[in-house]
Amino acid sequence: MASTPRENLLSLYKKTGYSHAPVSFELCPLKVLEYRKKTGEIEKSYTEYFDFPEVYVSDLEFAELDRSAYLPYFKNNSNDIRIDKWGIGYEKGSEACAHMEHFLHPMKDFTTLGEFEEYPYPAYLGAGTEHLKKEADAIHSRGYAAKASMACTVWEIAWYLRSMEQLMSDMILDKDLAEYHLDRITEISCHRATAFAEAGVDIILTGDDVGMQDTLMMSEAMYCEWIKPRFAKILAAAKNANPGVLIEYHSCGYVEPLIPHFIECGIDILNPIQPECMDFRTLFKRHGHEISFKGTVGIQTTMPFGTPDDVRSVVKKNLDLAGPAGGLFCCPTHMIEPEVPWENIEAYVDACRSYTP
Repeated sequence: MASTPRENLLSLYKKTGYSHAPVSFELCPLKVLEYRKKTGEIEKSYTEYFDFPEVYVSDLEFAELDRSAYLPYFKNNSNDIRIDKWGIGYEKGSEACAHMEHFLHPMKDFTTLGEFEEYPYPAYLGAGTEHLKKEADAIHSRGYAAKASMACTVWEIAWYLRSMEQLMSDMILDKDLAEYHLDRITEISCHRATAFAEAGVDIILTGDDVGMQDTLMMSEAMYCEWIKPRFAKILAAAKNANPGVLIEYHSCGYVEPLIPHFIECGIDILNPIQPECMDFRTLFKRHGHEISFKGTVGIQTTMPFGTPDDVRSVVKKNLDLAGPAGGLFCCPTHMIEPEVPWENIEAYVDACRSYTP
């Protein structure tokens, strides 16, 4: 049976049995402060304290570009707005939910192909990658799974830059603009995926939110025309570089009609399977022989509003459903917000730690 957190996790995902149920969750800033207060831990991050099995490598390295000209409001609100490496602006939220930021789209008012061609997309194609293998090897030497994040792989980055309304309009009324924009992002994502796979990471986190609470964000036909072939190209680049790398795909919400397309593209793990939107039992029965899953503990229901016993019950039920071979990394489906009682976080950890596969 698996002996290290890495071996245990990979065996779980490959459905070859596992010795213990791993734990994982994401805390919002206020909950990080509560973690410090509750545990008295000053130095260790909560991911170290609770011994999460995955450790992330950093991103590719390249020089930042000045895009302030594309965000004129940045100059007047520099204390309230940050700009990421893509040039997307983020305006701070409230004190309680500072991580909930308002997007500012640098490409929103573009009307010509020339404006897209002149835009300084991040310089990933000439980026340094030598550090990635060293980081992955160091993580492996400690017994953990090395993971790379390139979530917001195609669709989300595209609309963060352009705005969702305008990109949707482009896909229908001005296809040349949409094609150029999505193809540039796909080229960058292929390069990133290849670099991570060549570095020897175990898992690459990809994803684009394409689901809402009870319906898709776009039609299945539109997804297959615009997103699927580009996503498939990115996953093929990763698998060509390293056939053993696992591809995790994230989309919040209801995405049930698209799951066969995700599988056809080459994903290995689907997250987060929000129980408020989709039924894990149904999905595992239908697709559990093809992919594994991560998530299933509701952040809209069980975690904030259930009792500790409710949390324990959900964890046990879903792990039992997946069975001793594995196929489910059971964890909360999204960031843990301020209203989640700390006792429920402890109950989740306890339920996993005490579970016998």
